Amino acid sequence: MKVEFSPTAEADLDEIAAYIARDNVRAAERWVDKLVQAARDVAHAPLAGRMVPELQDPKIREVLVRNYRIVYRVERKRIVILTIFEGHRKLRPLP
Repeated sequence: MKVEFSPTAEADLDEIAAYIARDNVRAAERWVDKLVQAARDVAHAPLAGRMVPELQDPKIREVLVRNYRIVYRVERKRIVILTIFEGHRKLRPLP
């Protein structure tokens, strides 16, 4: 199954990288790489992620990577990564 990143998710990754890079550029690169890989791994078992508690929509799921939430939508032939954010923040309206 194909994994695509929404513009919102891409912007989220840029923001995460910029924030971490203020202290350590290499750490920012490693962390963003880890988040991207976790998002791509969703393709192997799309329904393994839990339903997003705030939404209760079986097509909108998430995986947790440490304190980050990767929220995605399962479609027929693809998975769309909708947003990536720290778990202590509120879920924003989805694209």
